[in-house]
Amino acid sequence: MSVIGIDFGNESCYVAVAKAGGIETIANDYSLRATPSFVAFAGRNRVLGVAAKNQQVTNMNNTIGNFKRFLGRKFEDPHVQEELHMIPYHVEALPDGGIGVRVNYLDEEHVFTPEQITAMLFTKLKEDAFKELKAQINDCVISVPSYFTNAERQALLDAANISGLNVLRLINETTATALSYGFYKQDLPAPEEKPRNVIFVDCGHASLQVSACAFHKGKLKMLASCSDSVGGRDFDLVLATHFSKEFQIKYKIDASSKKRSFLRLMTEVEKLKKNMSANSTKLPLNIECFMNEIDVHSSMQRSEFEELSSSLFKRIETTMRKLLTDSKLTLDEIHSVEIVGGSSRIPSIKQLIEQIFGKSASTTLNQDEAVSRGAALQCAILSPAVRVREFSCADVQAYPVLISWTDSDGPHEMKAFEQYHAAPFSRLLNVHRKDSMTVNVHYEAGSVPYPDPFIGTFQVNGIRPDANGEAQEVKVKLRIDHNGIILIPNATMYERSESEEPRSPSPTTNGDQKSGDAAQNQASPQVEECGKAEEPMDTQEDSDDEHPKKNAKPNESGGEGWTQRVTRWFTSDKKKKVTTKQVKLTIDPKTHGFEKADLLKFFEEEMKMIANDRQEKERIDARNALEEQVYEVREKIQEGGTLHAYIEPQDASAICRELEEIENWLYEEGETCEKSVYKERLEKMRANIAPVHSRWEEYSNHEQAFTELGHAIQQTLKAVEQYRAKEPKFDHLTETEIINITEAAQKAQNWYEGARSKLVGINKTQDPPVKLADIRHETQTLTTCTNSVLNRPKPKPPTPPVDPNQQHGQSSSGSAEQEVQQNSSNAQQENNSPKPTTEDSMDVE
Repeated sequence: MSVIGIDFGNESCYVAVAKAGGIETIANDYSLRATPSFVAFAGRNRVLGVAAKNQQVTNMNNTIGNFKRFLGRKFEDPHVQEELHMIPYHVEALPDGGIGVRVNYLDEEHVFTPEQITAMLFTKLKEDAFKELKAQINDCVISVPSYFTNAERQALLDAANISGLNVLRLINETTATALSYGFYKQDLPAPEEKPRNVIFVDCGHASLQVSACAFHKGKLKMLASCSDSVGGRDFDLVLATHFSKEFQIKYKIDASSKKRSFLRLMTEVEKLKKNMSANSTKLPLNIECFMNEIDVHSSMQRSEFEELSSSLFKRIETTMRKLLTDSKLTLDEIHSVEIVGGSSRIPSIKQLIEQIFGKSASTTLNQDEAVSRGAALQCAILSPAVRVREFSCADVQAYPVLISWTDSDGPHEMKAFEQYHAAPFSRLLNVHRKDSMTVNVHYEAGSVPYPDPFIGTFQVNGIRPDANGEAQEVKVKLRIDHNGIILIPNATMYERSESEEPRSPSPTTNGDQKSGDAAQNQASPQVEECGKAEEPMDTQEDSDDEHPKKNAKPNESGGEGWTQRVTRWFTSDKKKKVTTKQVKLTIDPKTHGFEKADLLKFFEEEMKMIANDRQEKERIDARNALEEQVYEVREKIQEGGTLHAYIEPQDASAICRELEEIENWLYEEGETCEKSVYKERLEKMRANIAPVHSRWEEYSNHEQAFTELGHAIQQTLKAVEQYRAKEPKFDHLTETEIINITEAAQKAQNWYEGARSKLVGINKTQDPPVKLADIRHETQTLTTCTNSVLNRPKPKPPTPPVDPNQQHGQSSSGSAEQEVQQNSSNAQQENNSPKPTTEDSMDVE
């Protein structure tokens, strides 16, 4: 059983696993830690990861990359429309307004959603982890950018469900980085001391995230997080645009007019950008046969690159300064600034960090693997399969959240969560209703990088008036869960009923005094907190549902509390007892994500594609085995090959013609045959060549087999000569035994000479008259016969008789000697044993 953490990036993914020795990053089937976020389709094949990226230029229409930005968005989204200019494959609008990627798969046109494409990539990551760990992958934690909205987070969860992953939590990349930093720190301050404030700058391929975190021993608390959609690919685009204009002037070619050429240019300028990060000298850019068979050449220096990218550096500076303002930290309160992400290696970004935060950039963390390692740590903390010390993470909600509804007084709206509010967290909306209500949840306008701030519409059903036709109290829970997703998990109606019973001897009038104020206060809606910022809300959510009394508070204007409202006492002869019954209400949500039926359909499609991938691999392996056999047999039966001397020329020609026919068939109609067809042809080919191969084995091993038989005969005859020479080691053998092994050796010698004579001058294209098995049988027979005689051990010599008198004397002397030894031993034990201490000696002492 294994738990993994997945860093799902726009360009590449990393998978880390929690082991007994710590956190380890898994290598894929190419022995690389980074798996490119690419999915490709080639005929009947589905290619994932490294192999998909390698065919991006040659199969660009069916190679899907940079799809992370499409998750949870609509086709008409301005961000999507801007993204379409940077991708070479075909994207279209779905009937529901979503995004569809059209590809050619299994020789048919297919349209996949970004969630399905993401699930395919997760399938690859899951398979690589299984191969590396040799264990079933049960639980995982997946990282998401801190700026992801409700729709994007739900889309990522849907993709994980389609791939069969059990996601324990979606963790923000900023939080995962902070966890991988603080978990191993032994010098963090105690809870009562001032926290250690650390700034994390994560500049990746497609985004910039800057966060502030406060550390105490055993826990971390995110303070603020700012982001911008500027990353390494934006720098690559600036360089590619510059060189495209230069080539248009210099070589009269327009690289932007052809997608394949522009892809090649983007690949080359990315290499140039990385080299400029380490060198300040002028570096060359050379591309052979770039367009129209023209070789292009140019160069650039780091200073020129920084000038071209000044607008991007300005955006990065603005984001960093905004974080400094949002976190409310002074420069003196910042302990250090840690950088992660591939693009953070650009020297100008490091200079901006030192200029804004007053601290030089620290590289304590692995810039590429920090997020995946933090996700694996979080998975180990959450999973019951792994034991690890606790480390609590208090995250924040990136955007302010509003809640609205309509009642008899008109529409109502209030802010449920401020920006950077603690998460996970829950609030209770307390209203009085007679009928069902609709609650709308949305982000504050203009606060999210999303055209539509909609989060969800939740229809609360089952509300009814009380027996008097009055409105009843309803509490609706609004929650930010551990995935950062905002939802309404449940709603409860408190149905009150009154009954009369005899007056108690000791009445109390508190309820009567406060009932009027309570009724007045209950008329207005309230939002109650039901959790603390730094506590995990999963436990509290359960306790809230089971024990609503614990969370109820008296009204600020003096209204009665929950306990007082349950039972009221009156001054009359009979008391009125008010009981409250909790009624769970049904909620009909309309929010982001797929319906269960759609998820099940996509999951079944993914399982079919996985099975097809397995069958296709087996089919290709069978085809390759047949093709390999064709080349191998042809090479061996041709002149100079190992089988050439053992086959007749006409038979060799016939087999060569058959091999040529199979080869032509393989590259024509046999290209897409089933595995059984390849296996049938392979078995037929092996049957044709089997007699030739058998003759080669026979003739090739004859010499060694005859040598072994001759050696056995010589050893037997040598042993007979040693017996005749009266050597002591054979003096226990009988004459009959020697005669038997001599006859066996002579018989084997005669067979050996006869077999040798049969093989003299024989044509090797014919089957040998003497089989290899016959030679080995003769050797085995002689060896068995000889070893049974020559290896028999000598019998033990007889024991000489002993004189009874002498034996008695020896026995008597031995007994006397034993008695002396026994007496000596007893005396020694007496001397060594402690003597008893008398009472007088104790008095003296």
